[in-house]
Amino acid sequence: MTTLSHRIQAARGDALADLALRNARLINVLTGEIHMTDVIVRGEDVVAFGSGYQAIREIDLKGRYLAPGFIDAHVHIESSLCTPPEFARITLAHGVTTVVTDPHEIANVLGLEGIRFMLERAKHGLQNMYVMASSCVPATHMETSGARLEAEDLAPLLSSRWVLGLAEMMNYPGVIQSDEGVLDKLVLFAGRVLDGHAPAVSGKALNAYAAAGIGSDHECTTVEEALEKLRLGLTIFIREGTTTRNLRPLLPLVTPANHHRLCFCTDDRQPASLIDEGSIDFMVRTAIANGIDPITAIRMGTINTANYFRLYDRGAVVPGRRADLIVCSDLQNLRAEMVFRNGMLVAQDGEIVAEMPPRRQIDLRSSMNVRMDSLDFRIPARGQRIHVIGGLGDQVVTEHLIDDALIIDGEAVSDPARDLLKMAVIERHRASGHVGKGFIRGFGLQRGAIAGSVAHDHHNLVVIGADDASMRQAAHAVIEMGGGLAAVDDDQVLAALPLPVAGLMSEAPLEVVRQAYDALIAAAQGMGSALPDPFMAMSFMALEVIPKLKLTDLGLVDVEKFEIIDLFG
Repeated sequence: MTTLSHRIQAARGDALADLALRNARLINVLTGEIHMTDVIVRGEDVVAFGSGYQAIREIDLKGRYLAPGFIDAHVHIESSLCTPPEFARITLAHGVTTVVTDPHEIANVLGLEGIRFMLERAKHGLQNMYVMASSCVPATHMETSGARLEAEDLAPLLSSRWVLGLAEMMNYPGVIQSDEGVLDKLVLFAGRVLDGHAPAVSGKALNAYAAAGIGSDHECTTVEEALEKLRLGLTIFIREGTTTRNLRPLLPLVTPANHHRLCFCTDDRQPASLIDEGSIDFMVRTAIANGIDPITAIRMGTINTANYFRLYDRGAVVPGRRADLIVCSDLQNLRAEMVFRNGMLVAQDGEIVAEMPPRRQIDLRSSMNVRMDSLDFRIPARGQRIHVIGGLGDQVVTEHLIDDALIIDGEAVSDPARDLLKMAVIERHRASGHVGKGFIRGFGLQRGAIAGSVAHDHHNLVVIGADDASMRQAAHAVIEMGGGLAAVDDDQVLAALPLPVAGLMSEAPLEVVRQAYDALIAAAQGMGSALPDPFMAMSFMALEVIPKLKLTDLGLVDVEKFEIIDLFG
């Protein structure tokens, strides 16, 4: 007898169900209503509503709310600094039963080996993890990454049931200008979900981007930008990361007429944000607190995302769909008190109650390959005026500034009094010796340096500092750890976090990683930085697909011109 037959028998009431959730105040995201009922589960699925059903296990919810499990539309798990099991342990307890991840951070370091590592680490886990095939490895030709994935390299991923489509197409100039390699990937994944990434793209260029068949965008920072993209058929993923906090500015976009085209995503969240705030649940709570109808907010974190990704077996609590469920008592302060995944209780009161699967040993190759003679951060002066990256605090976009350099003994040096710090990006994949050098504002260090092997998306070794000696010591500290983050004052390492998995992640408990990360932030702030998270901010200062000025190992990139420019000018 088939499982389907068992489900139908249980739905008829002719067979014993596995679970009955009695007296639930069901949030029906399909009809937009809340109604009292019993919800009946057989195996992994909801099979029926109503009374008169017998079950092996019964839980009286006593009028508490029952809603679908949350779905994160776009997340880079690597930004949690932990591998999928630890990420799942925290986010699942917050009610996130499914995530759609783009593993392009580890793919830029280890290629397909990295993507397969993430899939393997998620296998048999408590959380559903779907992958979007990384579309931009490397992100552009203006960086050196650890791998290159062309269309033919991605083709084998099409056979995996866990791969839904093509991840964010960050090379939007390549799409707009019909780059052959970019178009090959779009054609290969035609008929699948095609995610987008088009910050500040508008007008004819945006028409060209949408005409390529790309279906979403998560880079909107204003209502006007999001509305233009909605009108062209793009689904908007409203993002609330650790640094990129776009939720509140975009909530005025939400209307009864368009909310079905809106989803929630976290993109990049660091350990403290995940532990203290949560994930999609935090976005739902915040939306409700800012006047969004609770059912609308829940839809944006559940059914809308399921429909966009064609995951029609989840996203709503109805017969025939997965029993991915959350229980809560207060819609105005929605917190998951019970979490079910595939009909099994996996978390209660913020803690995992199901057994975590064992992790098998997976050996990855070394990812810190640096020519030590490349750690020379001197910049001979070739003029007085320099191009400067203008950091904007909690945004990944930057300003393109021009300022006077501080020149001492014929060299351009950091000038902490003017918040003008030296920045370097050191190639760490191939020991090529490439080093990009520049200057940046917005970090506020009065002394010392910070460094890390987390630098979106190529993840070369990035250093920002008030003096060259501290910068060298910080770079050495990261190299000696085999990847990680460090805060250094002169020759003293003040704080460090080893990230041995591709220089991006740890397999330690997230709470342990968070403690070390908090110490790093405190050290950086003790040296003068006023940023809430200088390390997250630094990790985006080398991302040359986000306007306006960035630095890679190949040099200073004018993102709007999409070309490398001279530091002096």
